[in-house]
Amino acid sequence: MPAVLRRLMKHAPAVLGVALFVGAIYVVQKEFRTLKIADIQKALGDIPTSALVISFGWNLLAYFILTFYDRLATVYAGRVVSFGKVAFASFCAYTLAHNLGVAAVSGAAVRYRLYAGWGLTPLQIGKVVVFCSLTFSFGGLVLGGSILFFEPEAIPFFGNHLPHWVMYAIAIGMWITVTAYIVLSRVIGTVTLFGHVIELPSWRMAFLQVILATVDVGVTAAIMYALLPEAAGLTYPKFLGIYLASYTAGLIANLPGGLGVFDAAMLLGLSPYLEPPVIAGGIVVFRLYYYIIPLFLAGAMFAGNEVLLRSKGVMRFAANKPSVQAIGRWSKPDFVVAASAGAVALCGGLLMAIGLIDSATDAPHWPDWLSWITDQLDEFAPSLLGAALLVFAAALTQRVKLAWRGSLIVLVAGAVYGVAYGTALWVPGVLLVTAGLLAPFPGAFYRNASVFTGKLRAGTILPLLALILCVIALGGFEPRLRELENNSFWEAILSPEVPRIIRASVAACVGLGLFALWRLLRAGRTVFSPFDDAAADELRAMGGRPPREADGVIYGEAGRAAFAFRRIDGVLLAFGDPVGDAADRVSAVWSLRDLAREEGLDPAIWRAGRDLLGVYGDIGLAALPLDAAGIPIGDAEDAPGPHASAFLVCQAERDISALLPLLPSLARG
Repeated sequence: MPAVLRRLMKHAPAVLGVALFVGAIYVVQKEFRTLKIADIQKALGDIPTSALVISFGWNLLAYFILTFYDRLATVYAGRVVSFGKVAFASFCAYTLAHNLGVAAVSGAAVRYRLYAGWGLTPLQIGKVVVFCSLTFSFGGLVLGGSILFFEPEAIPFFGNHLPHWVMYAIAIGMWITVTAYIVLSRVIGTVTLFGHVIELPSWRMAFLQVILATVDVGVTAAIMYALLPEAAGLTYPKFLGIYLASYTAGLIANLPGGLGVFDAAMLLGLSPYLEPPVIAGGIVVFRLYYYIIPLFLAGAMFAGNEVLLRSKGVMRFAANKPSVQAIGRWSKPDFVVAASAGAVALCGGLLMAIGLIDSATDAPHWPDWLSWITDQLDEFAPSLLGAALLVFAAALTQRVKLAWRGSLIVLVAGAVYGVAYGTALWVPGVLLVTAGLLAPFPGAFYRNASVFTGKLRAGTILPLLALILCVIALGGFEPRLRELENNSFWEAILSPEVPRIIRASVAACVGLGLFALWRLLRAGRTVFSPFDDAAADELRAMGGRPPREADGVIYGEAGRAAFAFRRIDGVLLAFGDPVGDAADRVSAVWSLRDLAREEGLDPAIWRAGRDLLGVYGDIGLAALPLDAAGIPIGDAEDAPGPHASAFLVCQAERDISALLPLLPSLARG
């Protein structure tokens, strides 16, 4: 694939997500501009207690069903785990996946962390991850096909614009996909997909997989359906079609919990049957039940598990064997990083919408100098701080220290603003709770931001100047926009009451300012050089032993640690741990991950030692113990994995089949 096309594909999900989010804001602003927070509050109060109880019961059942995903997956992997452990792993993994919208990635990180501690080998965990990711899609295919075939008009927008024969064809295609999976499981047992050999489960397990996923999707939709009053024409099958289309749009947007996109699609799809405040009230409770409460519960449970692991000081990498001792800094799990990013992003959305929230009390009386400051800020600044939190959340996923500090400052500032203006007390409460949950984990965010990496250069100075100028310009626009109902930057951009030149100027300033902020916050740039005599000499000077053949040498952010790598069959394979300054070795690992992403490859390390296994786990890699010849020992129960001194670290479920045939030749070389 050409380099330009790879770069475009790399940014396509982010661009699509932003486009869908902007589209969602436009739809809500255009179609539901009369939607008032007071009406939503009334609709919430009108939901019967019985409906709340029934909906919560469906919610409990939905998460209970998800535990059987992991139960079947461990049976398929050949390593049965107790139901209590399976339920814990399933709840933590799916809660994070639901809130971040990246089920395959975030769920995998949690499962690797937990199942490794319970004795599963990396290959077995890889099978569990693939099985759960595949199962999650079957319910949508079965029920989506049924809705498209029997209730095509229920699909928002497409149901009224596409011919029915097209909908029928898509439905049949969905059913054929599911049927083919079961038939292949019965007939051949294994398939090769994109160069990877996949061992299918038995046909009975595949059939049970499909039934389980179908019931799961139906029960999840019932959580919100139970919250809605009876409406003429709104049957459960029609609601199910609207829910599936909305949930799919949220997944495609790749935003935390499909934030904004799912909500706008539900409002649009249900608008022919119910009033907007009633729909919005149902969405609020649905998000509370299915997203927010489970997120905080799972976070607390997972944190408790991490404390127990830390007190033992061990991480297990093979079944029923002595554990690999944790060496060096204790590496925080991906769960902490991902959950922090998701919570900060949700708070960003809350701050952006703070103008829509009624005040619980009159604003308190402040000293004159403080009143002057709050008068200058008014409601324009919080919406901008909310947008900035979304950028901070993206930088948190790269473990940037400055993003962690900035998030804490903005969360506290937003809480102070809420108190100063008499906003409903739950708003500053949510912001402060999030800050309190984020504060204890400074060690999870250890990468330097771009603004602090290397010498001051044009790529840093220009974004910094642009950010300052944009803030000044927006401050100049704010007094002219105070007559707007919500007085936020997004309303100024979308409101027809504002002159077009001002709307365009505000949009340009916000867009440029957020882009400049991202350029400053993102992790330091990836630095690598071709592998030549000079690079080999540099590796020797750092205490390393350069390989005979390599494609390049990659460095840490400070340039004081490095290791050589080769590009092999879709994998960026490094030779051994990075050598050099211990303080720069961790950033060298992340540089390898970043370079692999830029080139559309998977990172891997051959003959890695034990010291950095925790860091490799942080970037989503599993460690396979090697024998003296550098070949993986395997999954045998009696394999001496924990006693090995070298490992192959890779995305086992994806790359092990491609790497295994190549390792003997590398060992001979």
